[in-house]
Amino acid sequence: MKFIDSILKEGRTFYPSHEFSRRAHIKNFQEYSRLYKKSVENPEAFWAEKAKQLDWFRKWDIVLRNDMGFFKWFEGGYLNVCHNCVDRIVKSGKGKKAALIWEPESGEHKTYTYEELLKEVCRLANVLRKLGIKKGDVVEIYLPMIPELPIAMLACARIGAIHSVVFAGFSSDALKDRIQDSSAVLLITADGSFRNGKVFPLKDNADAALKECPSIKNVIVAKRANNGISMSDGRDFWWHELVNDAEDFCGAESLHSEESLFILYTSGTTGKPKGILHTQAGYLLFAYQTFKWVFDIRDNDIYFCTADIGWITGHSYIVYGPLSNGATIVMYEGSPTFPNPDRFWRIIEKHKATIFYTAPTAIRALAKEGDEWPNKCNLSSLRLLGTVGEPINPEAWMWYHEMIGKKRCPIVDTWWQTETGGILISPLPGATPLKPGSAAKPFFGIVADVLREDGSKAGINEGGYLVIKTPWPGMLRTIWNNPEKYKSTYFEKFGVYLTGDSARIDEEGYFWIMGRIDDVIKVAGHRIGSAEVESSLVSHRAVAEAAIVPYPHDIKGQAIYAFVVLKKGFEKSDGLREELRNHVSKTVGPIAKPDKLQFADDLPKTRSGKIMRRILKAVAEGSRDYGNIMTLADPGIVEILAKDRI
Repeated sequence: MKFIDSILKEGRTFYPSHEFSRRAHIKNFQEYSRLYKKSVENPEAFWAEKAKQLDWFRKWDIVLRNDMGFFKWFEGGYLNVCHNCVDRIVKSGKGKKAALIWEPESGEHKTYTYEELLKEVCRLANVLRKLGIKKGDVVEIYLPMIPELPIAMLACARIGAIHSVVFAGFSSDALKDRIQDSSAVLLITADGSFRNGKVFPLKDNADAALKECPSIKNVIVAKRANNGISMSDGRDFWWHELVNDAEDFCGAESLHSEESLFILYTSGTTGKPKGILHTQAGYLLFAYQTFKWVFDIRDNDIYFCTADIGWITGHSYIVYGPLSNGATIVMYEGSPTFPNPDRFWRIIEKHKATIFYTAPTAIRALAKEGDEWPNKCNLSSLRLLGTVGEPINPEAWMWYHEMIGKKRCPIVDTWWQTETGGILISPLPGATPLKPGSAAKPFFGIVADVLREDGSKAGINEGGYLVIKTPWPGMLRTIWNNPEKYKSTYFEKFGVYLTGDSARIDEEGYFWIMGRIDDVIKVAGHRIGSAEVESSLVSHRAVAEAAIVPYPHDIKGQAIYAFVVLKKGFEKSDGLREELRNHVSKTVGPIAKPDKLQFADDLPKTRSGKIMRRILKAVAEGSRDYGNIMTLADPGIVEILAKDRI
């Protein structure tokens, strides 16, 4: 029997235009194939050649070493990540180029050139040094999407401090857990943040967390919301007062390639959050090279990524990847629907963004609002679209392609994780024929595969464990304070990197992500990936979003429980419920037909847009064991779902 049954049928293919391919970094599939072969046959030579594009204070002695299951890249080499992201760009003559265009929720944007960014980073770096922060100290950053956030990260990188960014939507408990685990000595936060016109009390949350965090000696507070807060004498300082007195120049610390750059905690919605550790040179090189080629970056591009910097997407593809390429980044503070569901499209129009990178969740949510919102905006500046965070179902892909890209923009559907540091599987926009819903092919140097439970290779279109068979520069180095968990979680099962995702490879070698292995549902002996059934539901004209979970069944063992959010203009009814169940049966097979289908106004999501299936599973089972729901964008949705349970 196949390990995981593949039930999704998708046969459409879209090719890049000749004009796009002609100007692209990687111009055709033959060039990709030739370079890919070279990169996996001799990955050390490939990455050593690419590493020459960075500024090194001292060249490395050895490209790659396996230190008893812990991988080291560019040992003996010294550089500085901040220097490579800012000073190096200024030195190249681009000091007057816009580095960061900040779009606040209120709309009056602010632009920082590379020269201005360098000055702000140096000032804060000097402040940190004055407060006693030294190489190897951990600085916790709990800031909204304001310029101070990337400035703080770069200032830490400049002096060799390790930054640990905590998503500003997280509760005081989540902040406390991360400070305690990392033993951070300084916290950078803000008085408050804006979300949908309301003030979120960031400093109050920080104060609550710090009651149980004795390791924090000082707090730097950025003024954003002008809300009333308390400042602790001798511990708390205003950002603007400290930097006003600081020097504009601060030398960049020379750091060994394997010294720690940052810790980023996985969301911790189940159990204790894991502190994923990334180091200097390998991470920077991988973020640099993947950004350059996957987004086909050009000097005149305006790049808009909607992720929050509190997640890895923001680290790699708002801060380190784009800046090391000398790109211009649009950074937005607010939500996609404030004040109206056209906010992303208005930002693209206003700043003439050429590249747009967002999550499938956001695409589905905005498609639900109707075509009139993007149709009111001029999106003609766009030349490339991207998706990140989860598999994109083909119908959402098609809406994105037709409504936002106007059928002329390639879509890079990128697969990667906090742990991988950068994109591992993705189309290259000038080279790869696109299949809606497929992440396409591995990036250079990445040997990906799909394995069965016994470790044997899965057959064509057979679902199994997605693994990465060889190390790559951007990979995590360990779990902070828990190296044994690093080895057992990622390498114990097969001896190669276990992603935790299920996937299949089609007859043309394209990868299709089928969801988390944990989300596989076993129905009457068939193992079905959640992403494929959800994709079938969303392909119906009435459905905006869907999530499926298993629930116990006396005969089948497990049965499928579906939660469905309808598009505007469609009414909930028993007739529509049956139509949707039969639609799944018809499009993917009777085995995948949901036994129960509950209509919902919304799904429980984190503020990053991740659907919390753990909570949906508890609702489907009639349990009230939801775990921590305070990381949700709207915790109140849980009780509504429980009340409406079928």
